[in-house]
Amino acid sequence: MRDDTQCVTRAPVELEGYDSLTIPVHRASTIRYPNAESFAARFERGADGYVYGLYGTPTHRHLEYKITELEHGVRTVLAPSGQAAVTMAMLALLRGGERVLIPDTVYGPVRDFAVNELAALGVEATFYDPIDLDALASLIDRRTRLVWIESPGSVTMEVQDVPAIVALAKAAGAMTGCDNTWASPLNFRPLDHGVDLVVEALSKHFCGHSDVLMGSVTVRDDDLGYRLKAAFGRLGIGVSPDDCALVSRGIETMAVRLDRSSRSATSIVGFLGSHPLVESVLYPALPGSAGHAIWKRDFSGASGVFSFSLRREVSALAFPALDSLKLISIGASWGGTKSLIAPTSVRSSRTARPWTGADYLMRLSVGIENADDIREDIERFLAALTSEAVPVPQTA
Repeated sequence: MRDDTQCVTRAPVELEGYDSLTIPVHRASTIRYPNAESFAARFERGADGYVYGLYGTPTHRHLEYKITELEHGVRTVLAPSGQAAVTMAMLALLRGGERVLIPDTVYGPVRDFAVNELAALGVEATFYDPIDLDALASLIDRRTRLVWIESPGSVTMEVQDVPAIVALAKAAGAMTGCDNTWASPLNFRPLDHGVDLVVEALSKHFCGHSDVLMGSVTVRDDDLGYRLKAAFGRLGIGVSPDDCALVSRGIETMAVRLDRSSRSATSIVGFLGSHPLVESVLYPALPGSAGHAIWKRDFSGASGVFSFSLRREVSALAFPALDSLKLISIGASWGGTKSLIAPTSVRSSRTARPWTGADYLMRLSVGIENADDIREDIERFLAALTSEAVPVPQTA
């Protein structure tokens, strides 16, 4: 064999006896077949067979299986982001003339997708009050194909009664899907409560290091899993094996990170709840809070993500005061090792029930830094609210 050909041939490395403690990264676009007959029969390999890189490598399979185990499901399909996991699942399941019911507190980009892309496809998206079961029951009709759940709600943390919603949907022949990113399967398992499919933004708690975008859809019915996997393939949805390896690595420390951030969040919630400049704290694990009884009944724990509002007399100073933070970063997302705060407007994204609280909420994702350091940074922010050095923003 000539040198230039030798450069592009694969070396016959023996793998027997090699059992890495870590997850090997298998990269591939093309899968090589031993003969023409096996290539012709490649689509008979089954849903877990290796056909082409788009449909997964052993690195993908490890992550899919691990998520499936944690969710108590039967099959997991991966997507390039949590948003993609939600939207691709809806595109795979919904047809023109059908209806999807979505909680009014849903993640903002999902609302945007429903109002624009689903509407363009002739799918009616109706937003419902997440905690009003009677109102939800009145909306479910024969056209309703899917009832979406996000519990707790994005930013405002409303806890939905998942088993009751599942019962309403099943009685009408509709499916249910749940965005479980806040809790992760370590704190809540929607499939155990009858939900048909559960979505996770793996970018958050699963990965845990703020450096990967990925999402997952896990189901408890294999036929539904095959349907989603086929649809994702037809839409060309795939993820990088390198990113799969990073998420798999993140899973190994997820329980430790969640426990740390939850314990820190509990202490910080207590501090904020008694602070004179804080109007309210929204955290399902907080005794006496709205939804706490359902959270205590259905969840085994809480994440370190919660929101709080400021008293109206200082709320106008929030933006310049945020610049005083030295440890906590201003940014979206959550579940990473580093604490984040995201000032978020709520009122404009409510249609089922008007939002009467403070328009801007401060959503805080507590990282794994020392809780005292995080609290001191928040104290610095709160002190800046009353400092003469912080100018009042001029209104137009």
